[in-house]
Amino acid sequence: MALADVPTPHNRETYRTCHAAKVADYLRAMRVVSLVPSWTEFLHDLQAEVVGQTKFCIRPDAAYRSLPRVGGTKTVHVDRVMELRPDLVVANKEENAREDLERLAELLPPSCDILVTDVRTVGAAFDAMSDLGARLERVAQAESWVARIRDAWGDPKPVVGSAAYAVWAKPWMAAGPDTFIHDVMRHWGIHNAVADLPSKKLAQAGRYPNLGDDEAAGVQHAGRWLLPSEPFPFAAKHLEALENAQPGRQFMLVDGEAFSWYGTRMWHAAAHFEEVRRWMTAS
Repeated sequence: MALADVPTPHNRETYRTCHAAKVADYLRAMRVVSLVPSWTEFLHDLQAEVVGQTKFCIRPDAAYRSLPRVGGTKTVHVDRVMELRPDLVVANKEENAREDLERLAELLPPSCDILVTDVRTVGAAFDAMSDLGARLERVAQAESWVARIRDAWGDPKPVVGSAAYAVWAKPWMAAGPDTFIHDVMRHWGIHNAVADLPSKKLAQAGRYPNLGDDEAAGVQHAGRWLLPSEPFPFAAKHLEALENAQPGRQFMLVDGEAFSWYGTRMWHAAAHFEEVRRWMTAS
């Protein structure tokens, strides 16, 4: 996939967005600010020189506690990023606000690149990991992680059943077909029930359809629901309430990082997906 032009420090009218594409032609950078929690963990595992990250970049814990924070993923403090004098800012099209990235592109010096990833499939995640390794001259480390994850994940699994993946409770929202979560489910043999909604409704609803103003309306769209720990913090109290209110449906609390983080978290997540598959088979 080719690099697309969007506003960049090299040209005040355009910055470049990497849609999980090759970035080996970029200038080499050393000082990195990461605005994406999953990439932050991966960058640390590559032993890159991460000098700043968002308040949601919770892994690894030592870096979370010690490194400067530059605001949230949707509320980046541009002045703090500039103070850190990065050579590279790693961002994501879905997780970061376009306005923040445009502001960074306007104010950062031409020597600093802004790399905006847009990862929507498992394959694109592997490509982006390789690209970041090349960009940071950490090719061996990146390819080692890619190989380990490919080995842990294996080939796409046989379908064990259908479920929907909630991303919010009020309103009740779910992951749609054109998302990384959807492709992770596909790989692990979990059919995304939301993909069965009428195509017109999906087209109008976007990538994360709003299925209803409350749980009672939303859960009607699937017999099984996966309730992740993020972005909405589903917990035991939500599980109990839903099971009591919807006795004809099954619900499982799942690790939101496992389903939505790319990078090295994918390696840690493999065992969790096997657990979800066992639940799907038994329920």
